[in-house]
Amino acid sequence: MLEVNYISKEYPTPRGPLRVLSDVSFRMEVGQAASIMGPSGSGKSTLLHILGALDPPTSGTVMLDGSNPYGLQEKELASFRNQRIGFVFQDHCLLPQCTVLENVLTPTMVAPSNNNSLARARMLLDEVGLSDRLDHRPAELSGGEKQRVALARALINKPALLLCDEPTGNLDRKSAEAVASILMDLHSSQAAILLVVTHSAELAARFPLRYEMADGQVKESRWAELR
Repeated sequence: MLEVNYISKEYPTPRGPLRVLSDVSFRMEVGQAASIMGPSGSGKSTLLHILGALDPPTSGTVMLDGSNPYGLQEKELASFRNQRIGFVFQDHCLLPQCTVLENVLTPTMVAPSNNNSLARARMLLDEVGLSDRLDHRPAELSGGEKQRVALARALINKPALLLCDEPTGNLDRKSAEAVASILMDLHSSQAAILLVVTHSAELAARFPLRYEMADGQVKESRWAELR
């Protein structure tokens, strides 16, 4: 379970603290999937960074399966992030010198030894339709294919929480629809919580839980009220 309790985030400025998030609270169960929409600058990415244990909140708590990552020492926090959280960003962030298979396996290099990692990487790449591209490098892939590799990489360690920040933002419409479909299919086969930040109404509409971010707060989407 993901529990977000009264999260606030402020940044110092010459004119005083700038509040980006204000008492954000919600919870999600294992297997649930949600989208968050909102205008640029509304705090969507900031929230994802906090949930992903990348940036501590000014106040409030984040609990994932009963653990508060911000109560951990730096080394333990890095391990928690690697093992418990998967990330997919707008930019695929693939290593250009590595093959598709090597990119997917990257997170396992700092994880405890797992003899099943190679088999799982191959399985995930097959699920995203790239079983024939294992030895290709990112430069040989289309934008949609690169993002599919990023999805497989994010799931390699079986994370409890999968966070996606504009996962289709850099793709053309056809590629975006393909990646969105694969994302939903992958989530349905994984025991994880999925949270996606997006500007795309088409992508957001695919999710059973839909939120909007405004004035530093997360509220149930008006779409959800009309169901």
